[in-house]
Amino acid sequence: MLQGKTIVLGVSGGIACYKAAALASALVKQHADVQVLMTENATRFVTPITFEQLTGQKALVDTFDRNFQHSVEHIAVADRADFVLIAPATANVIAKLAHGLADDMLTTTVLACSCPKAIAPAMNTGMYENPVTQDNLAILRRYGWEVIEPASGRLACGAVGKGKLPEPEALLEVCLHALAHEKDLTGKRVLVTAGPTREALDPVRYLTNHSSGRMGYAIAKAASRRGADVTLVSGPVSLPRPAYVNVVDVVSAQDMYDAVMAHADTADIVIKAAAVADYRPASVADNKIKKSDGDMSIPLERTKDILGTLGARKREGQFLCGFSMETENMLENSRGKLARKNLDMIAANNVKVAGAGFGVDTNVLTLITADSETDLPLMSKDAAADALLDAIRERMS
Repeated sequence: MLQGKTIVLGVSGGIACYKAAALASALVKQHADVQVLMTENATRFVTPITFEQLTGQKALVDTFDRNFQHSVEHIAVADRADFVLIAPATANVIAKLAHGLADDMLTTTVLACSCPKAIAPAMNTGMYENPVTQDNLAILRRYGWEVIEPASGRLACGAVGKGKLPEPEALLEVCLHALAHEKDLTGKRVLVTAGPTREALDPVRYLTNHSSGRMGYAIAKAASRRGADVTLVSGPVSLPRPAYVNVVDVVSAQDMYDAVMAHADTADIVIKAAAVADYRPASVADNKIKKSDGDMSIPLERTKDILGTLGARKREGQFLCGFSMETENMLENSRGKLARKNLDMIAANNVKVAGAGFGVDTNVLTLITADSETDLPLMSKDAAADALLDAIRERMS
C-alpha cells in the first residue's frame, strides 16, 4: 500500500524506541521507503544498526557526518519525504519542534519538510500532562501536525497512567491513512453498517447470524483513508475499532434502525453491509426460559426494514448501496431487492462460493445497478472495499 512513498521516521530518546523498530519493519513490509532519523539519546536505547538492517538505509544521527551522499543531507531527505512520523517523541523533541529549534539531524530535517507530519508523544504521565507540554502540542496542532494520543497503562517508570507509545499496528495505520490512497472522498459523509444483530429471547439467549463484520469494517476503513468523514454503525463484533472512524455500537435490529436513521439524512453515501435480523422473538422473557421435556417453538415478528426505509426517504444526490447475500438465484434475487428498495447499487455474493461470505478475509462480489453488472474476482475484503468505492464514485460522477 505504501509503494513509492518515502516516510521519515524520527526516533527520539525513550524506552519506547523498541516499538519504533517494529514500526520500521511493518512499513518496509508495505513497500515504503523508510528513512530513520535518530537523536543521540535514541541511540542509547536502540542502535542505528538495528534500523539499518530493517530498512536497508543508513539511520541518520549526526548532521555533520562527512560520509553523506549529499553535502546538505537533511535537505535532501526533506525534499523526498512524503510523510513524517516522530515516534516516540520526548517532551524535549516536542518542545524543539514547536518552537523551531533545530540543533540535530532530526530537528533540522523535519523543520525543512513541507509534507504532512504526525507526532506520537511517549513519556511519564506527569511530563505529558504538564501544561507546558500540552501547550507545545497545541502549537504543533496549530501548525498542522497530527498529534497521536498516547495510550494508558503501566509506564517504564513504574507509574500507571497516560503516556505509553501506541502499538506499532496503530502507528502503521496513521501512515496508511495519510498515504495509502488518494483523498478522492474528501468532503463526503459516508455511513456504513457492519456486523450481525442480536435479538434477545431471554436474559441469557439470543438469535443472531454468522456475520463477522469484516466487510463493513473494511469499507469504513477504506472510505476513511480516502478522506471521507465516516460513521460506522456496528453490531457486536470481535474486531479492533478502525482509526479515524466514528463508531456507533448497537446490539439489536431496532438499535441499528435508530442509529442509522439518526445519521442517514446527512450522509452522502450509505453502504448497508450489516447482516440485520429479519425477525425477532415476539416477546422477551424476563427470566431464563427453563428447559422442559417437550419441544419448543418461538413466535417471531418482523423487524423494521432499514434498507427499505432508507430507499423510501433517499434524498436527491444521496447514493444508497445495499448488500445481498444469497445461496441461490443470486442475480435474480439481488435485482429484485435493488428495485424494491430503491437502491442505486447492490453488492451481491453467494455464500456457497469458495472464498466468499462469513468468517473469511476474502470476498467475491458482483456489483449490480439498474443497467450494469460487474463481477469482481476473488480478492481480499480490503481490496473489495476499494473496488466498491471506486464503482460508487464512478456512478456518482
